[in-house]
Amino acid sequence: MADFPYYGTYARFDTLEKKDGAVLMNADSIVGDRYEIEITREDGVRRAWLVNRFGARLGFFDETTTHELSLCEAKGWTLVGVLSFVAFSEMPEPGVYWGQAAVIAYDPLQSDTVNPFIERARKLIGEGVRPQLSLGPGALEQLQAAPDSWMPTERVPFPPREKGTVLLKSREKISEKLIEQGRQKNIGCYIVSWIFLLAVVAMLMFGLKSCGLF
Repeated sequence: MADFPYYGTYARFDTLEKKDGAVLMNADSIVGDRYEIEITREDGVRRAWLVNRFGARLGFFDETTTHELSLCEAKGWTLVGVLSFVAFSEMPEPGVYWGQAAVIAYDPLQSDTVNPFIERARKLIGEGVRPQLSLGPGALEQLQAAPDSWMPTERVPFPPREKGTVLLKSREKISEKLIEQGRQKNIGCYIVSWIFLLAVVAMLMFGLKSCGLF
């Protein structure tokens, strides 16, 4: 098989300041969403940023990931990020918001093969499932043979949670799905979804009241 121009992994990103966590926690930054990767060179420092579809920078990747992505960009490859999770760590003080993203780079000539794969990966990540993205020659051969359906069966676990670290977002939330439906002007589904959500809340409140807990 000829060399297939592809790079994929999960990589950590960090925010510059604690206040930047507000962007990560709002409905503009959804787990499983597709993000741009922007590489900047400011004051002699090169950084690769995860950027949501509204143009907001969520955080920056470490030097190793930035170097790899810079090499891919230099080749003219397309860079894509998919938010995997958001976390908060108490240390270093005063605390830091961070997370991981799926990072994929590929030659634009392979868009018909890689883009469907990214869409399937996005859906799984939005459900809290992390498919393997680092694909060896055998896996890439399978992807080329079945670009519209193949996915690796291997899963990548979430990193071990250290003391003082809380996982805040690891899948797409129901509230975010509702907001997305509103953005897409799917008013009918939007209203029905809210009615369903309110019905679930009402049933829960009734159950708690019946048990004497409310």
